[in-house]
Amino acid sequence: MSTKIITRGGHEALKKELDYLWREHRPDITQKVAWAASLGDRSENADYQYNKKLLREIDRRVRYLRKRLEDMRVVQYSPEQEGRVFFGAWVEIENEAGDLKKFRIVGYDEIYGRNDYIS
Repeated sequence: MSTKIITRGGHEALKKELDYLWREHRPDITQKVAWAASLGDRSENADYQYNKKLLREIDRRVRYLRKRLEDMRVVQYSPEQEGRVFFGAWVEIENEAGDLKKFRIVGYDEIYGRNDYIS
């Protein structure tokens, strides 16, 4: 398996997400599951079923982030790379009409929800 690369900012964002999920969101949902379970019949308890599903999704994302962060290599920006296209660089592209678009070259885990990032 090849080493996955990521920018410093992307790595910090994933660590922040992992920390939030593990220290804040998961304990809150766990408490809701325990409360809903204490009400009795779980088979018809929508609160229990919904929060249990949410807890599974959180656990899945936490496992993914832990594994991913462990396997990643952070690529550092270097001033010698100025004027070149490299991982983590912002690149301006001009189309035939003269319109400029700016993109950043990043790793797979950083493009979620961003139109100006390419992997």
